[in-house]
Amino acid sequence: MSERTVRLELTGMSCANCSATIEEAVGGIDGVESVDANYATDEGSVTYDPDAVSLGEVVAAVEDAGYGVVTETASVGITDMSCANCAETNEDALERTPGVVSADVNYATDEGHVTYLPSAVSLSELYDAIESAGYTPVREDEGGADGEGGDGEQSSDRRDAARNAEVRKQRRLTLFGAALSLPLLLFMTDHLLSLGLFEGTLFGAPLGWVQFALATPVQIALGKPFYENAYKALVKNKRANMDVLIALGSSTAYGYSVVALLDLIASTGLYFDTAAFILVFITLGNYLEARSKSQAGAAIRQLLEMEADTATVVREDGSEEEIPLSEVEVGDRLKVRPGEKVPTDGVVVDGDSAVDESMVTGESVPVEKGEGDEVIGATVNQNGVLEVEATKVGSETALQQIVERVKQAQSRQPAIQNLADRISAYFVPAVIANALLWAAVWALFPEVLAGFVGALPMWGLAAGGPATVGVAEFAVVVFASSVLIACPCALGLATPAATMVGTTIGARNGVLFKGGDVLETVRDVDTVVFDKTGTLTEGEMELTDVEVVGAAADGGAPETAADGGALREAPELTEEYVLELAASAESGSEHPLAQAIVEGARERGIDVADAEEFENVPGHGVRATTPHGEVLVGNRKLLEDEGVDTAPAEEQMNRLEREGKTAMLVGVRDTGDEFRLAGVVADADTVKESAVAAVSGLRERGLDVWMITGDNERTARAVAEEVGIDPENVMAGVLPDEKAEALEDIQSDGTRAMMVGDGVNDAPALATAAVGCAIGSGTDVAIEAADVTLLRDDPADVLKAIRISAATLQKIKQNLFWALGYNTVMIPLASLGLLQPALAAAAMAASSVSVLANSLAFRKYTPDTDYELLGSLRP
Repeated sequence: MSERTVRLELTGMSCANCSATIEEAVGGIDGVESVDANYATDEGSVTYDPDAVSLGEVVAAVEDAGYGVVTETASVGITDMSCANCAETNEDALERTPGVVSADVNYATDEGHVTYLPSAVSLSELYDAIESAGYTPVREDEGGADGEGGDGEQSSDRRDAARNAEVRKQRRLTLFGAALSLPLLLFMTDHLLSLGLFEGTLFGAPLGWVQFALATPVQIALGKPFYENAYKALVKNKRANMDVLIALGSSTAYGYSVVALLDLIASTGLYFDTAAFILVFITLGNYLEARSKSQAGAAIRQLLEMEADTATVVREDGSEEEIPLSEVEVGDRLKVRPGEKVPTDGVVVDGDSAVDESMVTGESVPVEKGEGDEVIGATVNQNGVLEVEATKVGSETALQQIVERVKQAQSRQPAIQNLADRISAYFVPAVIANALLWAAVWALFPEVLAGFVGALPMWGLAAGGPATVGVAEFAVVVFASSVLIACPCALGLATPAATMVGTTIGARNGVLFKGGDVLETVRDVDTVVFDKTGTLTEGEMELTDVEVVGAAADGGAPETAADGGALREAPELTEEYVLELAASAESGSEHPLAQAIVEGARERGIDVADAEEFENVPGHGVRATTPHGEVLVGNRKLLEDEGVDTAPAEEQMNRLEREGKTAMLVGVRDTGDEFRLAGVVADADTVKESAVAAVSGLRERGLDVWMITGDNERTARAVAEEVGIDPENVMAGVLPDEKAEALEDIQSDGTRAMMVGDGVNDAPALATAAVGCAIGSGTDVAIEAADVTLLRDDPADVLKAIRISAATLQKIKQNLFWALGYNTVMIPLASLGLLQPALAAAAMAASSVSVLANSLAFRKYTPDTDYELLGSLRP
């Protein structure tokens, strides 16, 4: 057994018992030999068998126990990858490195995302692991990875430079190979069509040696990368990849031709032209593929380019200075003139204007901004002059967070990719075995197969059959064609290329997916559960009603003391007095309902006194001591628990709740020892304009729509009726800590629900749902509990998220269909001798390019309508 020991930097420990909890949680994992957690130093060490348990499982066990492990995530550019098998090789090499928690390498983006323990492994060691696997990492500064302390812009520049260098390299090789191979095209045409244009010499030189002179430089220059990579794959990594197939196909044609040219075997023709064109076509495909990858990754560069280059800082003495954006600090006051970009996230401290936020949130209508309003960096000021105080800078800004979320999403692939990965892992060996099998069959039974295949109209695409070119020669043709036609490139690109475009479309429309796996899950939800306040409604409550209750409206009667003496007379119950009681009690609360009552009282000229003592009763209301005595404001249960009869207010409460208002009872102990019912106050929250359309669109897609709220049944049903949700699908009176249980009940029958909430109070429910969807505010991007973040406070964007998900999955399936369909059709043709090796190479290169082109065509999609499959088949 091979043991490995790593040091952990632990967080969240508060006592020695915490150490024991961690040791127990990790020590119980099979494969862990010993574990030690030190509360005094916040460190630990684990000795484990990497063949039996992964470091990721160890870290997960610590987190499941309620503690944390300090990890970092690095995004590493990787060059020289030629297929999905190369990505798997890099993943394996990285995950074998001590200290690496997990690794995910994406062939479509030429990047690897690595989570590792900074206490156990360095970036330099990660680069070394990639190099040891035979590939080239784009090395960053050792001080930090992209997104984790390094310079993200410089990192992006380095990767762009690496991509551009690869594009230039492939273009040079293609032009060089094409220049030498064009004369060979004449020989190939003459050979295929038996035209007899050449009589064995050209300008006095034997024709075979002319072909050798032209093909050999191509074989050396264009073939070198494939031979080197094939050697690394077979010898160093013990697995076959695309380069192995290309090296086999090209070298078979070239080697056979050299042997025939030296008269070591009897042959009717040479295949130097085929060997050269195989490499030219594949290199051309690599060039187009590299260009397409660069175009696909341009979206992130465009996002970063939206940032302002400089900012105008207003100094304390009133002077203004233009400085680079990188020098802006939190707290700086920035002046933004009409037409200028807002330099960074901040709050308006002076001025009024409209700001175009479409580039970040997807909102096409400019948003009015005034003092106290938040603004987002990279958005464009339209007309007035704004003075903004910077609240977030650098990597903390919304734009940088969006870029990071998009990168993370592109690194996490849908589960459907697992199918492609499993196929790719066995594909190359199976292809080689198939090629050997059919080459042997043609060599052993040429007459039988020729009789069967000769009747097919595509016979001429090969070399005319074994009767024309000879049995051994035709077997070579079949072998070369069979290994060249079946390449896993298109299969490996099908999912990540579409995922990359889909996540970018989401970001462009204000919808951020946490990963490609989330893209797939969103499409599969069958139920959408909305929180009410702030999600379906504006969340801005207004005081609408103040009513005195029952007979007490007459002014009340003098209270009697316990000894029979008269107490001071209770104040007369008027609407002003009821509102003054409620506002004074709610003055200590920050709840939207409370703030609406306080603001409404002040607007009506009432002097609101501060509460002397204040208690929030979660889910029920508030209790406070005011200059008027002890006051209760809340629901029926709050007052009934204090012995107050709420029946006199029932008619008023029912009426207000039927109107969709949140009605609250007001009780006061202003004289005597008991509370008396004083009145009712009501707030109302308007439904968002897009809520009705959002619910209607979801139901048209066949989705079940629910609403969960802490409000009472009548208010909840009134709002549900207004937006189009069935009353049976309303869960009212649900406390914040009960929403997760409510989601579990909804999903108990196998339902896959998407919970849509504000990401704060709804965090447990977001985590419980199959998909958690947090509605943000433009700057609120990093909501950890959510799988999807909507940058606008618009429930209609839920429909956008679902449409983008469905469209991306359709595009993935299209790509897989073409990739698998291509192999399904072409492999039998090559095996039956119906495909020339050069044509096989051209077809293989075209398959990868077509998958990328199909994915790039998807960039034009907008989620305003559902994705049309037939339309999408037209690039």
